Amino acid sequence: MWEKELEVALKAALVAREKILEVYYSSDIGVEIKDDNSPVTKADKAADEIIRKILGEAFPSYAMLTEESVDDKSRLTNDYVWIVDPVDGTKEFVAHNDQFTINIALAYKHQVVVGVIDIPVYKETYYMSKGNGAFILKGNKSTPIHVNDKKEDLTVLTSRFHVNDDEMEVVKKYSDRIKHVETVGSSIKGCYIACGRAEMTYRMSPNTKEWDTAALQGLVEEAGGHVLLFNKKPLVYNREDVYNRDGYIVINNIDNFLI
Repeated sequence: MWEKELEVALKAALVAREKILEVYYSSDIGVEIKDDNSPVTKADKAADEIIRKILGEAFPSYAMLTEESVDDKSRLTNDYVWIVDPVDGTKEFVAHNDQFTINIALAYKHQVVVGVIDIPVYKETYYMSKGNGAFILKGNKSTPIHVNDKKEDLTVLTSRFHVNDDEMEVVKKYSDRIKHVETVGSSIKGCYIACGRAEMTYRMSPNTKEWDTAALQGLVEEAGGHVLLFNKKPLVYNREDVYNRDGYIVINNIDNFLI
């Protein structure tokens, strides 16, 4: 299941990667500020167009929800929806710190069944399909990944631009178990948890959206971890309201549900 969808999603990410890097290393990345006060660049717009074209031509009956395109809500009547963030971590992109990603996910009946997270500068692609495991692709080599089993001496990953006091209070509260705090950009946090380099990350604010978490959730879950609301229920997708208003926690093991 999902072999064709995964193949096309990987192709879209790798084609978009080349365009993103072309802009990233150019003299003018074309920063604009959107209505929600977040930045957008030439790379966001160009990658969005590339990804929509590749996915749309291969699967014309599937709906699409992307950060840089108008959401007309027609997707709500479709069981299949591509959920795309062409550049996740635009602030990281503008800051030129290399920690931004391409996020492509397919949700079927509100569940993520395909997920691709590409880290353009690192030339690493993390991917999953439902029931088939999670992997990292680097060069021509694909390697299975899995969360680790740590429950002590934990590493929490925090955002460079969005960390807040509530999150740091939780880290302080559980300082007997959370021993390391590392700052990591965009969906790379989910990649690192999925491959066992860290154990947890929080978002205790309402400003992320479906395209920030869909591919990440698919990857982490298929690698054996959890992406949960604070009522311990998993996030679902293709909702009318795309905001993750209640925040979420990403953990390697349910015993590390620390709030």
